[in-house]
Amino acid sequence: MTTLAPTPLKPLRIGNLEIGFPIVQAALSGYSDSPMRTLARRHGASYSLCEVMLDQFLVHIKIRNKTRHLLHISPEEHPVGGQLMGAEPEDFGPAAQRLSDAGFDVIDINFGCPVKKVLGRCRGGFHLSQPDVAIEIIQRVRDAVPAEKPVTVKMRRGVDDTPESRDKFFTIFDRAYELGVAAVTVHGRTVTQRYIGPSRWDFLRELKQHAGDRVVLGSGDLFSAQACLDMIAYTGVDGVTVARGAIGNPWVFQQAAELAAGRPLPDPPSLHEQRDVIAEHYRLAEELYGAERCVPDMRKFAIKYAQLHPQHLEVRADFVKVKGAGQWRTVLDRWYAEDLPGVHPAVEEPNPLATTPELATVE
Repeated sequence: MTTLAPTPLKPLRIGNLEIGFPIVQAALSGYSDSPMRTLARRHGASYSLCEVMLDQFLVHIKIRNKTRHLLHISPEEHPVGGQLMGAEPEDFGPAAQRLSDAGFDVIDINFGCPVKKVLGRCRGGFHLSQPDVAIEIIQRVRDAVPAEKPVTVKMRRGVDDTPESRDKFFTIFDRAYELGVAAVTVHGRTVTQRYIGPSRWDFLRELKQHAGDRVVLGSGDLFSAQACLDMIAYTGVDGVTVARGAIGNPWVFQQAAELAAGRPLPDPPSLHEQRDVIAEHYRLAEELYGAERCVPDMRKFAIKYAQLHPQHLEVRADFVKVKGAGQWRTVLDRWYAEDLPGVHPAVEEPNPLATTPELATVE
């Protein structure tokens, strides 16, 4: 694999918040709830974002047992960001205020989601096609939350690769900072790409050169600690957000910190280390959701945790069969009893530097 030589990492700052280590956990719909964010923080993520929430839902939500998890923040999570998505500009201000009042330290606006049903409802990445609306949303959010609380934006590099889409991207990008946005996170794929094909790190490099001192974070194809460092080294972005690569693998943040310090990549967590983290994840989820509700929710995480086990296919199959709380312990006792070495998870999409070696040429 082609990688870049390590370069010193500057601490990340978002507005008035000193974040520190510039490799953080992204917002992940259906995943980045309080238990996942808490474990990411314990394993070296200096900042994390909650799963995206709809503006209309936030405006009308009443906190009950089945909804309290959405706005739950544990004391050890701070700083933590709340991400917001919607269609109508007038709904964004009250929703942003609700997130702010709930205790989120940063309010993040999602202009990047490429999911078909989201686009069909004029949300997420759809707003990249209408700069005037996107800019109005940013203004309403910035006006709604306290001046000292940072507002950030998540984008993709455009709806598609047409010149018109590129112009619209830069119109929104530049205007966002003028309106007081503290940082913008950019995914190197277009909306129409969804998750297919490589993330264009060369676009992120061009964008950071355009942005100058303005804070830009990169996203896309970050499935290993080395990929996180390579993106920063190649593109010059101020930090990166790890999304799918952090599901079931909170150790990626510690590994990145070790590599950044010039030390070798740590061994993957042993089976006892994995067992303890999976058990703690389950405990946190049960505490938040209740014993019955947390079982199906934990199953999707367990499938990802299983990738670090040397017999991952068999372990995954057993986790999928879990129907009740006690069965989690049965699977852990069966597959994690002996403290064997773990494995690094398979990379879903390769680091672009591995498939396009010429990208590694840094001027």
